[in-house]
Amino acid sequence: MKLGVISDTHDRLPTFRRAVALFERLKVHAVLHAGDYIAPFAAQLIAPDALSVPLHCIYGNNDGEREGLKGILPNIVDGPLTVKLAGKTIVMHHFVDWLKPADTEPADVVITGHTHQVVNETANGKLFLNPGECCGWVNSRATVAVLDLETLKAEIIDVHT
Repeated sequence: MKLGVISDTHDRLPTFRRAVALFERLKVHAVLHAGDYIAPFAAQLIAPDALSVPLHCIYGNNDGEREGLKGILPNIVDGPLTVKLAGKTIVMHHFVDWLKPADTEPADVVITGHTHQVVNETANGKLFLNPGECCGWVNSRATVAVLDLETLKAEIIDVHT
């Protein structure tokens, strides 16, 4: 099972659109967004009627218009969010430092965002994955990840700005 992993889109519609189109071309089975959409108009790109696959999503620290986001993304929640897919347990929170050891204990994969820095490493038998920033605002590199749950490996993919 392949998953599209995205974070920190920050209202940058061109890169957000390219990321969603990439996930569609790669035929991912679900999309996980680790927060910081910012405005509801941007979240419409991954609303349930816009995606052909399930979406699992959490709020980020810059998502101030929560009511509007909830109207577009009815399943959005505060992290940590635990999702079980293909026999694997995924724990997602916007910032890794907000996770407690008990949150990550059952995880095969820990997905975060917030720092705008790519993390793709295995530690203590768990994959820690931050897809970086889809917006490309902070470090001029817009990235997402495609996670293969069978191998527990992720590929970081540049979404051209």
